[in-house]
Amino acid sequence: MNCSAIAQQPAFDTSRKADGKYLNQYITYSTSMGNIWDITKAYATTKRLAATPRHIPMTDITSDVLAQTHDAIFRLGHSSQLLRLDGKYVLTDPVFSERASLVQWAGPKRFHPMPLTLDALPKISAVVLSHDHYDHLDRQTLEALNEKTSYFVVPLGLSKHLSDIVDNEKIIERDWWQSIVLDDIEYVATPAQHFSGRGLFDRDETLWASWVINSKQRKVFFSGDSGYFPGFKQIGDRYGPFDITMVETGAYNDLWSEIHMSPEESVQAHVDLQGKYMLPIHNSTFDLALHDWFEPLERALSASIQHNTKMLSPIFGQAISFDDLSLDNAQQYQQSWWLQAQ
Repeated sequence: MNCSAIAQQPAFDTSRKADGKYLNQYITYSTSMGNIWDITKAYATTKRLAATPRHIPMTDITSDVLAQTHDAIFRLGHSSQLLRLDGKYVLTDPVFSERASLVQWAGPKRFHPMPLTLDALPKISAVVLSHDHYDHLDRQTLEALNEKTSYFVVPLGLSKHLSDIVDNEKIIERDWWQSIVLDDIEYVATPAQHFSGRGLFDRDETLWASWVINSKQRKVFFSGDSGYFPGFKQIGDRYGPFDITMVETGAYNDLWSEIHMSPEESVQAHVDLQGKYMLPIHNSTFDLALHDWFEPLERALSASIQHNTKMLSPIFGQAISFDDLSLDNAQQYQQSWWLQAQ
């Protein structure tokens, strides 16, 4: 294995722990019975035009497409992306299961199939995880990926969810601002403003993170889940500019605005990060909030126009070529496809 650690010099705040729980840098996020009642009431009373789509357009990712594609990003669904960088493949938060849930007979069901199957995936250099929520850490998928994946790069503590399903020597944990080079690609765990937990009694026992991913020629940012916070500017100042920022844009609500951004805040985060192109993620696959399914993309597009930024909206499975973006040839990745899916 080509695995070399690089200088571990924290900047700004590293993650902190109090009473065995990880903390955010700028807020203390917790829920109370009052919060739970407000959320329950909102779910019972909010009326939506379209909670789910009629049909999500998609193109299959075939072995021929993979073989013929240079550096690129394929949007698979929700926060799952397949990155090809310098001939290696990286997967972010892969969820191939039918539902983002503890069980597969209940919970949020996906709007569309994946553009390729687990069996059709090429050999994966690294799976990168942002945190342990069910729509980001899918144990069934990760267990299936073990045989074809060299590394699982995760925030502190997530090994407890993986140690019984993947080879332990493949698990690499990082604190905020810590980094590692694997197969000549650098991974830096950077802060996010969120929380963790998969049950009633494990709240914030594992860390949440965003990630900087640097190959020899490309630099990308993966937000994971986060509310808007000053950390984005800190990350941009230290590691930007980025060729592409993959920024959470979906599952937001005023009731939990501290830990999920509005689309307008997502675009501002992209600006703070010094990104050239923004790819809105965390939308159009699962129904996880109270907005219409297409609203995140519409609002993000409007905000990106106001900020004079460049937003990418490919259909699922479409290869976003870094070479095209280097030539400012992005029109093919800027489709308002959701207008035909409402």
